[in-house]
Amino acid sequence: MQKSTLVKTEVRSYVQEIIAQKIHKLENFMEFTLEASREVKKTSKYDSIREEMQEEIYQMQKQLAALKDLKRNLSKIIDKDSDRIQVGSIVFTNKARFYISVSLGEFFFEGDRFYAISEESPMAKIMFGKQVGDSFTLNNISQVIEQVW
Repeated sequence: MQKSTLVKTEVRSYVQEIIAQKIHKLENFMEFTLEASREVKKTSKYDSIREEMQEEIYQMQKQLAALKDLKRNLSKIIDKDSDRIQVGSIVFTNKARFYISVSLGEFFFEGDRFYAISEESPMAKIMFGKQVGDSFTLNNISQVIEQVW
């Protein structure tokens, strides 16, 4: 993918859509699980099933809160071009493509594999302030920065 075809706002919108889809799916699954828990008979014979369902709902609520935090944190990122790597940068190295934004992990955009990483990640921290041509090593893997925007 060439810089001219990559528009940072499109990548950001795509990541926002991924997060929104995950939130929607999780909300639907939570609703389904809540309905199912209401259907379980209220006898001691089914107490352990109800407890397991309640634990599952609790875990989903935590996941939902984390996804909503990702969404909120992504909305705070300002898309401004810079020659140096910062929050909101899209970085191509000789090994991978990164969107420094939120910790979403791997995603595919226009046929290319990207990694949405948090500014708190070791990878982002080591890249901050670097520019095209700079290199870095993390976990014994050396990379050279090829493009930044």
